Amino acid sequence: MSADVHDTIREQLRRTRQRYTLGRQQLVDVLLDLDRPVTIPELVGGGARQSPSSLYRNLAILEQCGVVRRLASVDDVARYELDEKLTEHHHHLVCSTCGRIDDVTLSDDLEASLHRAADAASHAHGYAVDTHHLELVGTCASCT
Repeated sequence: MSADVHDTIREQLRRTRQRYTLGRQQLVDVLLDLDRPVTIPELVGGGARQSPSSLYRNLAILEQCGVVRRLASVDDVARYELDEKLTEHHHHLVCSTCGRIDDVTLSDDLEASLHRAADAASHAHGYAVDTHHLELVGTCASCT
């Protein structure tokens, strides 16, 4: 999957006149390895070999190009993950104490129920929903 992800990202960046540098490729590899939304310090701890300022700059470019998604947690610290178009549709578990965010994939039955509920809510308010994201907020195992 990694090669396909890199090819897709390279093409997305090319369309927006950005280069897929070795630093950006390495950053994507770290995001793939960590497999959950992470902070800049977690990226560094996970093997990112760039300074925090370079990470911020590259993440901003990748976000503008639709490759990376920035999430704000309850602690107002930005966390980053690859856009789900590059991985898979998922939702998030958010710790209300430390702000950690973990990915969670729902069963097909739950996903279908959630989709029906989103459709009903959108029609009731005159919206056309393209996608949905669910955040479940609680306390992670480390904070319990």
